[in-house]
Amino acid sequence: MAEQETTTSAASLEELLTERFGLSEEALSEARRIQSEKGGSLGDILVRRKALSEVQLQEARSALYGLPFWRTLPLERLKGDFTEKVPIGYLKRYLVVPLEMPPDEPTGEGPAAPGGEGGNSRGAGVVLAINDPSRFPMVDDLARLLELEHWEVVLATRNAILDAVNMAYDLTRDSAEQLVQDMEEDGSDILDEIEESADLLDDTSDAPIIKLVNHIISQSVKARASDIHIEPYQDSFKVRYRVDGILYDLLTPPKWIQPALTSRIKVMAKLNIAEKRLPQDGRINVKIGDQEVDIRVSTIPTSFGERVVLRLLNKSGALFQLSDLGLVPEQRRQLEALIKSPNGIFLVTGPTGSGKTTTLYAILSSINKPDINIITVEDPVEYQIKGISQIQVNPKIDLTFARGLRSIVRQDPDVILIGEIRDRETADIAVQSALTGHLVFSTLHTNDSASAITRLVDIGVEPFLISSSVLAVAAQRLVRRLCDACKEPFKPSDAVLKTAGISPQDLTDGRLYRAKGCPKCFNTGYRGRVGIFEIMVMDDALRNLILETYDSNRIKAEALRQGMTTLRQDGIAKVIAGISTIEEILRVTRV
Repeated sequence: MAEQETTTSAASLEELLTERFGLSEEALSEARRIQSEKGGSLGDILVRRKALSEVQLQEARSALYGLPFWRTLPLERLKGDFTEKVPIGYLKRYLVVPLEMPPDEPTGEGPAAPGGEGGNSRGAGVVLAINDPSRFPMVDDLARLLELEHWEVVLATRNAILDAVNMAYDLTRDSAEQLVQDMEEDGSDILDEIEESADLLDDTSDAPIIKLVNHIISQSVKARASDIHIEPYQDSFKVRYRVDGILYDLLTPPKWIQPALTSRIKVMAKLNIAEKRLPQDGRINVKIGDQEVDIRVSTIPTSFGERVVLRLLNKSGALFQLSDLGLVPEQRRQLEALIKSPNGIFLVTGPTGSGKTTTLYAILSSINKPDINIITVEDPVEYQIKGISQIQVNPKIDLTFARGLRSIVRQDPDVILIGEIRDRETADIAVQSALTGHLVFSTLHTNDSASAITRLVDIGVEPFLISSSVLAVAAQRLVRRLCDACKEPFKPSDAVLKTAGISPQDLTDGRLYRAKGCPKCFNTGYRGRVGIFEIMVMDDALRNLILETYDSNRIKAEALRQGMTTLRQDGIAKVIAGISTIEEILRVTRV
């Protein structure tokens, strides 16, 4: 049970918080009530209820206990040898971490105390950063465990301590290459099935294959990878990961490790490890530090063994808002007007991995209000959104998009999201729902917005139903965003500008930006991705044209006459703004 502040210090803390930070009596009374019922620290209860920030709480504790408060911790000075002596769970439970300090540096303001306040003038070989000063017995226990003779104590925030703990244990993990070298040449004895750990950083298993798989997953999450590929060849196999849409080599282990690595992943995903002739799909849920990661596992048989792909979905990441997608102001105004429509179909098109689902989730989040009933049918449900009913497609029990949709329309929805329109039955129900007063969002796999009309007709939807029900079609792609820390300006040649269709008059100072590479972006020159969009709004001219023809070229030509911005044009605007590069735009929009 968490230790409570003593009566005297608690009273003093309350006075400090009230006088210095304007804590209201109502918030204090409610926190006292919760403390009397459930126990715990009064300060932590106030932070959890957002009555004050953790920084304010730590500043008050600093003044009360006479301890320095460090807003950030010098992670380069982690005392690395403690990971072998102290379990990670102990440090996370009591929120304490040791740091090495050169003996000639004080633990007050200055280089030894970034963002710190107060302190003393004595030097300290080791500083113990703690979150709750009432937990001094745990500090003494840790000092005895580490055999410390002299140490100083400072206060730090919960997240700062957790980041330091996770980094320390991550740094002391063996590298993937070292783990492979440590394995014996016979992999037959390393296929032991053990229960997966709740937190990969907590997994202390000595089995080399388990350590290798944990390392591959944790390094991929750290690099912001979306996928891990395990690819078998005749005499070798590769482990690669996809970061910002591009595949990079992570590891090339010896061929004999392949069956053990594949079997370990299949055990974690609860797949049949004896079945190597048929494709299989499964899921793994893991924690890496404070991040929850959902992993979708897919295996297929090849001539040289099973090929495995792991799709990583970080559940700890916040949902995108419309402002985060990369829409220019005009496009955002168009989109905000469209999603306020009482009925109709809004389609998002693009290839796999182009961010269609992310865009639809951002739209749903923006219209998600208590007075609107939103129901989705998805395959799979990638993010849980509070206040929205989400249905997971399950073909094994015949719960298809069409069957889910037929049930949804009897649930009195205002807004319906269909993960993907794949067949005529789903398309017909979507159209009928739109015509009977529902706002429907869905995705299609087509190259541009105009091709979506052709695709719907090809599926079997009548052109007059399309012209009556479709509000707009948005095509999108994802381009890599230049790393802000290292992007460099350059003066492009006339030939480069001509290739991209950029006029010299459009440039500020005649300059564009290009990728350089630094440690922050893993020397790629890019960090993160941003969307480029083409929004085709259905007006009367387009509706009449669809009744005459469903030729995508003619539809696109008419949309351009109405002022539609193409994917290429939107991408070039982002190049001129210094967000991405010409190479990136040409890569994703090349016809």
